[in-house]
Amino acid sequence: MKLLEISWGKALGFFAVLLAVIAAVLQHLENCEQTIYTRMTHDLKTLAEDFRQKNKSCFILGASGETGKELLKEIVERKLFSKITLIGRRQLTFEDKAFENLVQEVVDFEKLDDYAAVFQGHDVGYCCLGTTKAKAGADGFIRVDHDYVLKSAELAKAGGCSHFNLESSKGADKTSGFLYLKVKGQVEADIEPLGFERFSVYRPAVLMVDRQESRPTEWFFRKVLGPISSMFPTAMSIPIQSVTRAMVANTLIPAGEKVEILENKAIYDLGKAPEK
Repeated sequence: MKLLEISWGKALGFFAVLLAVIAAVLQHLENCEQTIYTRMTHDLKTLAEDFRQKNKSCFILGASGETGKELLKEIVERKLFSKITLIGRRQLTFEDKAFENLVQEVVDFEKLDDYAAVFQGHDVGYCCLGTTKAKAGADGFIRVDHDYVLKSAELAKAGGCSHFNLESSKGADKTSGFLYLKVKGQVEADIEPLGFERFSVYRPAVLMVDRQESRPTEWFFRKVLGPISSMFPTAMSIPIQSVTRAMVANTLIPAGEKVEILENKAIYDLGKAPEK
């Protein structure tokens, strides 16, 4: 019995130390990213009112995906643009009358040059295109997340788009040994030289969302990270609504740098900024 008590004591001590280490790591991840939006001084309500007066138009790539759907909903509800165009491989259906004035352009991403006219005349572009290696294979993933995205950006720039917004990923790095992060980093690097007046890159961590599409790995991490996110909201994950609210809010805020990269914490902080 005494040996059992000693073993239990050692085990509890080990788990206590382990939990302390995990907590310290999560705290570090929570605070290690620099954010230019820690103190939100912008009056988003006034900025939105001013923005509406400019009668700008936008397009959204990937509106059928989880981020694209949330982004579209946010933009429509805020009534920021005089014209909203969805560019995708298929026509989308909406029951809500709020979406009845959307323009939808169906394109073949393998022949995007044939659809150059679709990308003309937009002030702001949002790109939420993306797939996975598990779904499309390595070559298919590269084709969608790099080739389609880059070609769309090129056509948007040629068509007069001044502000291009790209949903990327936390850890994106063209020198990464992981294919996903390498491709995300490479497309960021390839779009930058196109010379948009403003190029905004969003690097969210694991998106907290119940996808219609099955992504087992992401599902597992969501289940694990759910309880953690309540204590460390930006360490390893982020609600998808925070991402889309941040993308819209950032559109309203006057540009600081020509190229801006918003890491997970910056996205979270901007996404929860109130309209004063």
